[in-house]
Amino acid sequence: MNKLLAMLELQQQLNDATNGLGWENGVTKEKKVINWRRCITMESAEMIDCFGWKHWKSISQPTDYSNLQIEIVDVWHFVMSLVLEFAHKSKAESIEELAQRIAATPEYKKLQTDEPLSFGSDDALMMKIENVMRLSLIPISPEMIGALIEEFFELSYLGALTLDELYRLYVGKNILNQFRQDHGYKEGTYSKIWNGLEDNVVMKKGWEANPQMTPSELYDFLKDEYIVN
Repeated sequence: MNKLLAMLELQQQLNDATNGLGWENGVTKEKKVINWRRCITMESAEMIDCFGWKHWKSISQPTDYSNLQIEIVDVWHFVMSLVLEFAHKSKAESIEELAQRIAATPEYKKLQTDEPLSFGSDDALMMKIENVMRLSLIPISPEMIGALIEEFFELSYLGALTLDELYRLYVGKNILNQFRQDHGYKEGTYSKIWNGLEDNVVMKKGWEANPQMTPSELYDFLKDEYIVN
């Protein structure tokens, strides 16, 4: 399976369903302006809170590496959305051609390993996160898009995410996002806390307990686990 192509296609489908056809033009079906660069910036800022970086508060806070990986995958949703939007507007290539070009980058190839990866140092991780944020704030161009993709895969590598793990967590979060939309996320009636646990954590534990689940089986698992306090 071409996992990169599968993720791009899933993201296209999720955006079509959530934002409406034509979202690549920068507006949702509810006429809300879409800014993927801002999404990347803000989600990356949330990622930094996985570290005990505040020198004046919680100085003994350990780094939450498990949540860091989930946050990396959240940013991946928005990076892919920006890339898909750019490819659509520039009419440069199809999704298949886009996947083929991205898959040829050295940074992506580093993730294609069966060996477990180790986390980079906290300083290296935060520097890479800040590089992703910096790139998301500069004007869009082919060079900016290319650099952003490369930096994201470097971040994934430092975050100990192989391609298989990135794919598994991405599919999990994609299904969770669909579940959220189906259970009142936009209307504000959805709860992210299930029986004392954040829904991201429940999803991740479900995958870890049964890595062979299909996306539809994961959706059914989430339905069974959805307990609102």
